[in-house]
Amino acid sequence: MSVSLAEDPVNCRLLAIAEDRMPGFHERPLEVLAGRCELSVQEVKKRLVSLLHAGVVRAVRQTLPSTSLTRSCLVAWRLPKDRVRSAFDWLVEKDPFSGHVVLREAENPLSPGADFRLWTTLRLPAPEGDLNEHCRILSRHIGAQEFVCMPVVGMFRLSVGHLRRAGLDPGTIEDELPVMQRPVQLEFDKDERSVLLAFRAPLSEEELCLAEPWSLRAASLGLEREDFYLRAHRLAEAGALGRFAVVLNHTSPAARAVAGIGEAALLMWAVPLGEEERAGVICARHVCMTHCYWRSGAEKTFGGVQIMGMVHGATRSVVRAHKEAIDGALLRAGIPVLHSQMHWTMQARILPSEFAPDVYTEWKRAMLQSPAEI
Repeated sequence: MSVSLAEDPVNCRLLAIAEDRMPGFHERPLEVLAGRCELSVQEVKKRLVSLLHAGVVRAVRQTLPSTSLTRSCLVAWRLPKDRVRSAFDWLVEKDPFSGHVVLREAENPLSPGADFRLWTTLRLPAPEGDLNEHCRILSRHIGAQEFVCMPVVGMFRLSVGHLRRAGLDPGTIEDELPVMQRPVQLEFDKDERSVLLAFRAPLSEEELCLAEPWSLRAASLGLEREDFYLRAHRLAEAGALGRFAVVLNHTSPAARAVAGIGEAALLMWAVPLGEEERAGVICARHVCMTHCYWRSGAEKTFGGVQIMGMVHGATRSVVRAHKEAIDGALLRAGIPVLHSQMHWTMQARILPSEFAPDVYTEWKRAMLQSPAEI
């Protein structure tokens, strides 16, 4: 069986659904996926294992919304040029709370903040973690000269669906307007948190081959499957579980090429105060955007920007065309673009973030006691 997305329409159909079209918790997710793809369960399992082995797919997992479970923010780092690569490697290897670690390059090297090359998404267990304190600890170890924390004020879109977004015409919009959501910190008791932690790791090949993939997770907690399922459904209803997802390895050059997402950029807009929500809705309505947020904290460093989001495309010219279409939509809505920027993804690593409070406590103790390493 071929694993090429470009040459295998069945793989394309499978991933177009599995990337971001299965919200909530599913007791037998592969059966649900097979039914929606009109494939047998065994065929789905074989294809997923093959895609994992080929590196096209990074993980098969239940997603956990970071804004509900942790204190989180986007962080931009300014470092000496000779330390950027070593800092990237250190964060990937030694900070389990930096889920995305990305090297970026500004489209305009003269734009405000263009010298912030290293970007991370930071997620800390609530209420234990303090974002600024954590960044100060990291700064000592990676040699950062400055950092900027940018927490979410409002969320307009958090979706992937890279494959179904490939080949979009610039200006393609959703029929319905997105609704801004503000981050809400959920509280959990010990039993609920233990179930959440059971979903942190992706499904293994062994689990994928089981009739009920979550059965080993239930057993590890000493729970009957029905009790485990009941708790998981309750967590999903509370917003603590996101979706069942087959995660495309979009940071891999090979996977990006075959999926038609060879380039990616972080786009940022500054709009007049009071227009942030309306601007975010307009930006996020464009299907090309996989993520779209209103963030605070970037005003001084990045030219006043508040709206940020990711766009992927086959080439840089495609991504630029998407941005031009969004710029035009903002202007037609009567929202002046006071400043905008593009930061191209040059290298990225994405890892599941740790959110167990005891793990954070031990990590912090070790980092405060150990000397700076680079």
